[in-house]
Amino acid sequence: MTPTNPLHLHRRTLLLGLAGCAVFGAPLATQAAPPAAALPHTTGPGTWSAPDEPTLARLLDRVTWGCTAQGTQALGGLGISAYLAAQLRPGANAALPREAQAQIDAMAISRTPIEALAADMEARNRAAKALPTEDERKAALKAWQQDMRALQQEAAARFVLRALYSPSQLREKMTWFWMNHFNVFAGKGNLRALVGDYEERAVRPHALGRFRDLLGATVRHPAMLRYLDNAQNAAGRINENYARELMELHTLGVDGGYSQQDVQELARVLTGVGVSQRPPGDEPPRMRPALLRHYVREGLFEFNPQRHDWDPKTLLGQPLRAQGLAEVDEALDRLARAPATARFITRKIALFLVGDNPPPALLQALARSFERTDGDIAAVLETLFHTPEFRASLGQRFRDPVHYALAGLRLAHGDAVLPSTDPALAWLQRLAEPLYGRVTPDGYPLDSATWSGSGQMSTRFEMARALGAGAMAAPPASDDAAPRTAPRMPPALAQTAYVRTLEPTWSPATRSALAQATSPREWNLLFLASPEFMHG
Repeated sequence: MTPTNPLHLHRRTLLLGLAGCAVFGAPLATQAAPPAAALPHTTGPGTWSAPDEPTLARLLDRVTWGCTAQGTQALGGLGISAYLAAQLRPGANAALPREAQAQIDAMAISRTPIEALAADMEARNRAAKALPTEDERKAALKAWQQDMRALQQEAAARFVLRALYSPSQLREKMTWFWMNHFNVFAGKGNLRALVGDYEERAVRPHALGRFRDLLGATVRHPAMLRYLDNAQNAAGRINENYARELMELHTLGVDGGYSQQDVQELARVLTGVGVSQRPPGDEPPRMRPALLRHYVREGLFEFNPQRHDWDPKTLLGQPLRAQGLAEVDEALDRLARAPATARFITRKIALFLVGDNPPPALLQALARSFERTDGDIAAVLETLFHTPEFRASLGQRFRDPVHYALAGLRLAHGDAVLPSTDPALAWLQRLAEPLYGRVTPDGYPLDSATWSGSGQMSTRFEMARALGAGAMAAPPASDDAAPRTAPRMPPALAQTAYVRTLEPTWSPATRSALAQATSPREWNLLFLASPEFMHG
């Protein structure tokens, strides 16, 4: 007997077939493009001469967190060069939709200065530990942990709202990149209370600025100093942890030509760079006047000259001539301007915005741009965007979980603000890429192989099913006024301009699978599980 509904009988087979295409290669139609390495290296507006509509859609996929009707309208109105220029040099504060901004404004991290927030959480922790009975201590510490998790959740929700709805998409995308590069793990100590401020004040303002400014801002933030233990680094009690990661992961790279002696010297440079436990506005600690003039307190950041190693130091073969905190700045200048740093940083940018194996000619061009502009991140990205290698890579980069989830949400809901980001954050947890959740300082991997295992793909299919059914638009569980029995309407993905634009590029396998869908939910599931959507 011939089955009357082949999709129900073979859905698993169809999904597995699509998964194989998604994991082992880019969509068939895009693979016909010449390999990036074979293209002559040129830069300039000519790279974008006569792009077709699918290429424009894929450009938006790469520069933003996912193509939307709003992005398409902005690109069409400005043209490629002006659109990219606006993304590279955005205004100070691009307006969010009113509903999204209202969610951010209601957060404790928006209403309370970090100094007061951190002091309150520290005081509550001490008070909980001082309670007389074990039951009281457990209850108080449990409440404290819940409130700490709520602060981390607020930071993550703020990031998602901006990623979904900000017109300055490239800034939000590069904020994630730099948060991953200068990774801190929110689960360590009291970092749950600090991670939102770290993103807001140390990373996001410099995401498209000068690398040296970004590096300096992370060095002075208590989240980084606590995470990599530099708050405990003092003369006579040297802790090399931060110095090692600062060179290996943040600047020069593991093959950057530094030695263990350089790590030890940099650790000595960083002595006294820490976090103040004193109340805001309190007097500096007592010390000799000769040291007091070197004391610095900025918010929670403190440079305590009593803890600093004042002996002469040599870094990367050259002596450091400054003293105190100025010595730290001199060391950071040297690291930021090292040719190894230019190569290491621009290679990571290429991995993020091009793919797994960026061509050597492209890497050389990006490193030259970094050195020529003194680490101007926007200038490096501008160089990248006008290369044929970048254009040839569009549609071929396998999306990591954050890219996949945000692109799906932007496609399904456009500028309709979600009532809660909780479902999205829960899916990122299940997909093993939660915000601020990487324990080790290396950040989440940028290669495709990490995110293409069978377990990952199975979870993506589950998310595709939920997203395709409209489950992400459900009100938060605590919203008692919301109707609990209202049917969820699946988003009409097949009718979006994005889908119609890319349809001519679909592979035969994708066309065959989508043709068997018997409902909008099933069509959405199969499209979101397709290689065409897994790549961007």
